[in-house]
Amino acid sequence: MIVRSLHDVEATDHFVDWGNGTSHRLLTDKDGMGFSICHTVVRANTVSLLQYRHHLEACYCIGGEGEVEDMDGNVFPIRKGDMYVLDKHDKHFLRGGRNNDMILVSIFNPPLTGTERHKLDDPAGSTY
Repeated sequence: MIVRSLHDVEATDHFVDWGNGTSHRLLTDKDGMGFSICHTVVRANTVSLLQYRHHLEACYCIGGEGEVEDMDGNVFPIRKGDMYVLDKHDKHFLRGGRNNDMILVSIFNPPLTGTERHKLDDPAGSTY
């Protein structure tokens, strides 16, 4: 059995400030489950161009608000209780809310190692 808290992760390199938010990588590749679970905060008033070329991602919003936009310009508001899935390694814009951070539970398959970091200064977007 694995039991781990946000506080536990904050003392490790699996607590990542990814530029426009933070990610507690609660479950990672080394745990051997075949997927990873992260507690992700997207800071209010931020925009990140992202793509996961080697991972599929499902996100469930547990607090705050924000939005995700696909490369065709479709904007999807995300609020507590909403889910979005990047099932085709979708390049996307991720935005925090205007007044609130967006808090997500993010599940990756295959799992993250836990130390991946975004490079948000790349005009083509951050990938890993």
